[in-house]
Amino acid sequence: MFKVLVIAYYFPPMGLSGVQRTLKFVKYMKGNNWEPVVLTASSTGYFAHDSSLMDEAEKANIRIIRAEGKDVNSRLSRFGTVKMPAEYIRKTFSLISKTFFIPDNKIGWTKNAIKEARTILSEEKFDLIFVSAPPFSAVNMAVKLKKEFNLPLIIDYRDLWFGNQFAFYPTPLHTYIHKKMEYIALKASDRIITTNRKMKEKIIDNYQFLTFEDIYIIPHGYDPEDFENQKIEPKTNSKMRLTYSGIFYEFITPKYFFKAFKELSLEHPDIAANIELHFIGYLGKENKALIKKLKLQDSVKEFGYLPHRETIAKLLASDVLWMMVGNGRNADTISSGKLYEYFGSRKPILASLPEGSLKVAASDYKASFITNPDDIQEIKNTLMKIYDLYIKKELPLPDEEFLQKMRRDFLTEQLIKQFQFVVKEDII
Repeated sequence: MFKVLVIAYYFPPMGLSGVQRTLKFVKYMKGNNWEPVVLTASSTGYFAHDSSLMDEAEKANIRIIRAEGKDVNSRLSRFGTVKMPAEYIRKTFSLISKTFFIPDNKIGWTKNAIKEARTILSEEKFDLIFVSAPPFSAVNMAVKLKKEFNLPLIIDYRDLWFGNQFAFYPTPLHTYIHKKMEYIALKASDRIITTNRKMKEKIIDNYQFLTFEDIYIIPHGYDPEDFENQKIEPKTNSKMRLTYSGIFYEFITPKYFFKAFKELSLEHPDIAANIELHFIGYLGKENKALIKKLKLQDSVKEFGYLPHRETIAKLLASDVLWMMVGNGRNADTISSGKLYEYFGSRKPILASLPEGSLKVAASDYKASFITNPDDIQEIKNTLMKIYDLYIKKELPLPDEEFLQKMRRDFLTEQLIKQFQFVVKEDII
């Protein structure tokens, strides 16, 4: 069996979508003749913790090494799960952080994590280093380890580095350093993984020494085991249940959807009265205020953050799911894991998305109703269309062939093929 050191700051018991790609990869690696050893953060103060995801890692018998750090999340560890601040406060802290920490505020973690990595790499034989980013400070650490221990390196991009949708470069020096760091990392890497074609194209545009063969696409996916043996509470009424799972921040906002629903309630109160809007995750103060302002309290049910399996059960108990990403910078490169988990539910999806990879995926799913993210009239009219099909019991079904290609076990097999290619090339 081969052995891979997996560097992933975001890993259970932390929750939210950022941890799941790596968790699901390592879960299925052993079945593909690769033993993963995960190097991740120790206790953190974070917006969500999920013991069910941690149980999944333990059930898969994943070996986990935890490094203490001096990053912000580690310093807040004594508070456990912390409340998500108001959006303007979050954005302010984000801008301050991006001004003073390059490439990101997880540098304090990598300084300790690299010591743990050096110890284990010195004592045991490994065949490969795999790093999941962001944070990109972990990539810089992985590059140092590659050079010190002469091991092949694969970088997995969940989001863009240079010029990503939330990037902020207050000075030309910030711009230069970020791009220089990424250039060094990409030069050192043996293979690059991205979640979608748009991201791949952006990276190649930024660094023209790369070819299309250097970057391999492995999308997000869903784990079929998450949807097995689920206990689904029966509905207590005949209302159409439309569910959103996740958080809102930056240009991922429910305001256009809420305004569309308000217009629907004024023009067709009989339809609006027969639709329930369920929200799993964090709505935020601003959005709760908007719900109150639009007088939609009777239509909205908020559940807060739920353990992963409970979230899946809520998705399966819904009639339609809603997904939203706004028209932000480089939004075409975003590949939200949430949409792919929606796919696993096999439910119809109202997808309010910009042009780009998410819209393509939603279209390929075949059971999506796609609107522009900020077109209130279009969202309202689409809600009416969906409700009409719901009443007639004619809501569409997804494409099964597409779904089979999005299974986490299948996607891990694709990743392992890249592992094997890189290790074979390294030996030669």
